[in-house]
Amino acid sequence: MSEQVSASVPALRLEAIVKTFPGVRALDGVSFDVMPGEVHALMGENGAGKSTLMKVLGGIHQPDSGRIIVSETPVKMSSPLEAKHKGIVFIHQELSLAKELTVAENIYLGELPRKRFGLVDWQALFDKTNTILQRLKVGFDARTRVGDLSIANQQMVEIARALTHEAKAVIFDEPTASLTDAEKTVLFEVIDDLKSHGVGIIYISHRMEEIFKITDRISVLRDGQYRGTLETAETTEEDITQLMIGRKLDLTRHASDHELGEVALEVKGLSCGSLYKDISFKVRAGEVVGFYGLVGAGRTEIAETLFGLRTPTGGCIVLEGQEVEISSPVDAINLGISLVPENRKEQGLVLGMNCRDNMTLPQVSDLTAGPFVSDGAEIAIFDHYYDKLEIKTPSWKQQAGNLSGGNQQKIVIGKWLSMHPKVLIVDEPTRGIDVGSKSEIHKLIRDLASQGYAVVVISSEMPEVLQVSDRIVAMYSGRIMREFTSEEVTEDSLIQAISGLGDNSGQAA
Repeated sequence: MSEQVSASVPALRLEAIVKTFPGVRALDGVSFDVMPGEVHALMGENGAGKSTLMKVLGGIHQPDSGRIIVSETPVKMSSPLEAKHKGIVFIHQELSLAKELTVAENIYLGELPRKRFGLVDWQALFDKTNTILQRLKVGFDARTRVGDLSIANQQMVEIARALTHEAKAVIFDEPTASLTDAEKTVLFEVIDDLKSHGVGIIYISHRMEEIFKITDRISVLRDGQYRGTLETAETTEEDITQLMIGRKLDLTRHASDHELGEVALEVKGLSCGSLYKDISFKVRAGEVVGFYGLVGAGRTEIAETLFGLRTPTGGCIVLEGQEVEISSPVDAINLGISLVPENRKEQGLVLGMNCRDNMTLPQVSDLTAGPFVSDGAEIAIFDHYYDKLEIKTPSWKQQAGNLSGGNQQKIVIGKWLSMHPKVLIVDEPTRGIDVGSKSEIHKLIRDLASQGYAVVVISSEMPEVLQVSDRIVAMYSGRIMREFTSEEVTEDSLIQAISGLGDNSGQAA
């Protein structure tokens, strides 16, 4: 980190903010500040109040009481655009881009430069945008259509918005969730540059390694209340976790204490064009096999092939000793393969639908009584997995979009468990989920294995894949480099393998 800019007046201060929704006190007298030139982490479990606090700051919600002060001046935020004009800029976790418009139009939306008679000054717009993009070292220009960019590059467009104004404070909400390691490095350089110019940074992330790498202080919310602020250099992950969840977490890896069953899934020489080649592995009933590798290694594409979303160009899939053909998700579901997708909000849930209907969606045709869906049958399924997965929601009537990330993930997992699969594939099971909920999801995965499920876990987080897996398949550039048992794997050997430095003699036999 660059040396912190010295200043005695906070760039931004929130005082005793209270916000109540029907039946819920989301914020209970929260006070929080960020100094000029400081990276200040805001942490808490999903549902702790972080998002509500940021929406109050951004003018989306109006506080019931309390004050927002920007550089000693009390302000009221009536809209995100007003917040931006007062020096508060957001980089949202959920992309809010118009995909049919150009990069330049998205960055300056609502503030397009004008010529005489109100006409858009396109040359000025593109020039200003390209200046910002050069600072971010991206491989696209101002005229590129946003819908043609990868998710990671769309995130970089969101970040570019922060550089269009002389910001006093910039809020980053899970900014690296979709970025490659190279793009993360650029992002951290941008943050360091903002710091050096006296901009205060609020950094919201569940990734502890990032928090300890780039932040100066850490503030914690729990149950809508402020729980304390710690100096990053003087604290530990355990201290933060205890503030966040009020208890200690058991982060040790537990070896399987049950007998593994027969091979449930075997993949032999599977290929899919240039995405991956000659993939072979096995998963036994009661076993968790983790897939680990860099972005673009081919892990998600393998899962999508097993679920019928991609057509293989070679090899075969064997389920419980029988070779099968999977040409659609319906085929996969009927054969007993389920996929919890990487992006639960876009691919796993209908956010405006209630929890019960989300959970029973794949089998709604089997729950009909005459021309109508049986409410009783749906509620019975929801109640079963509500208890089994310890889902936290006031009732099945709650919209899935209003749940925390951890509980949304449990709804998706419950949906597929209710189909009684033989093989459960879970892609990035804890992306965007807080440390307490991560622990619950990890325990759930291990519990499912102990109940006899064959589980495939795809993760970009090394601690996660080390903790939950019985075996780990390391991938690089569409190939399996090595396969490790939980007893023999080390962090160094795993990093070597996913960097292309291992050999590929360890493909599962």
